[in-house]
Amino acid sequence: MLSVLRNLISPPRPTGPAEELRKFGPVHRPITPATLEPADHSWRFEPRESGPIRLFEADRLGVDACLLTYRAQLRTEGLGGKAYLQMWCVFDGLGEFFSKGLARKVSGTTGWATYETPFWLKRGQSPSKVKLEIQVDGAGGKIWVRGVTLLKTPIKR
Repeated sequence: MLSVLRNLISPPRPTGPAEELRKFGPVHRPITPATLEPADHSWRFEPRESGPIRLFEADRLGVDACLLTYRAQLRTEGLGGKAYLQMWCVFDGLGEFFSKGLARKVSGTTGWATYETPFWLKRGQSPSKVKLEIQVDGAGGKIWVRGVTLLKTPIKR
């Protein structure tokens, strides 16, 4: 009985390595205007108020029954509030659903670190669009982002 309950509430298990679906680099332009820093291939944002920094969107990925992972490297300087990764999955006829990286927020002044936020897709759940953002709660300071990647890991239920 306990094993049945554990299987119902536990997350699915990966059945293979992560596969890169999309990678966004210096040739891509973020939705929210940013300054490109060529030396480290990053974009610099200076948030003036709380809200999302909209980075990129990916349409019609053709994925389901997988773990979708939004990964990026962040660095901050004097960030007055907190910031974290946020991914929105849009499903035709159902609306938008999000995954927030609340467990790993960044604030103040930090060096480069990798952050991730996952979104579990069941069989038949295929988003028509995926939106990648950095949510900022507070204002002031600077945020750099690089290595923005969307990954797919097959899962078994």
